[in-house]
Amino acid sequence: MLSAYVTPYLGWMATIVFTASYFARRAETLRVLQMAGATLWLLYGVAIRATPVIVANVLVLGAATWTTLAPRVARGGAVRGERVG
Repeated sequence: MLSAYVTPYLGWMATIVFTASYFARRAETLRVLQMAGATLWLLYGVAIRATPVIVANVLVLGAATWTTLAPRVARGGAVRGERVG
């Protein structure tokens, strides 16, 4: 588990990343920030043993990941870092 000293900073980092997502101009940037924020909130939820926080952010992380990767896979496109064709 994270120490009691680190846990609040993890929550604040999650808050900053989540807030930054509102300023994203590109959909992909928004989703990447959503994934990062959800991951941080998920870790925070585990650290404070808050099941609702954990479940909510597993769902957000799954949705953000799905909406980022599914369209590319469906059209046979590249996943980040791969070349097409």
